[in-house]
Amino acid sequence: MPSWATGDPVDSLSEGLEALEAYKKKDPAKVIVRFKAVGNAPIMKQNFFKVTVSNRFQAVIQFLRKELGWKAGEPLFTYINLAFSPAPDDTVANLYRSFATEGHLIVNYSTTAAWG
Repeated sequence: MPSWATGDPVDSLSEGLEALEAYKKKDPAKVIVRFKAVGNAPIMKQNFFKVTVSNRFQAVIQFLRKELGWKAGEPLFTYINLAFSPAPDDTVANLYRSFATEGHLIVNYSTTAAWG
């Protein structure tokens, strides 16, 4: 029985601290992210990259900007599987688990808004 059910606050605190420490640990696993240009966006010579699953999608956007040589003010729109634009705080792990295609997380990028 969990300590919160018995009402022991000391046990509840230690369980909470253990859960927090487990949450803070970065998962070193990596997945393959495949970038695909849409519209008039430049095509990358190398479009497969291994990305740590604990990263937020914002890190993927920043990496893509660096690879393309785009500055922060230049427009960049990203989509998963030509369908939706993920939130920058989504984790790569969650996106991969939910939307991976043939072992890759496909990230489409464009210089203009392409879909919804």
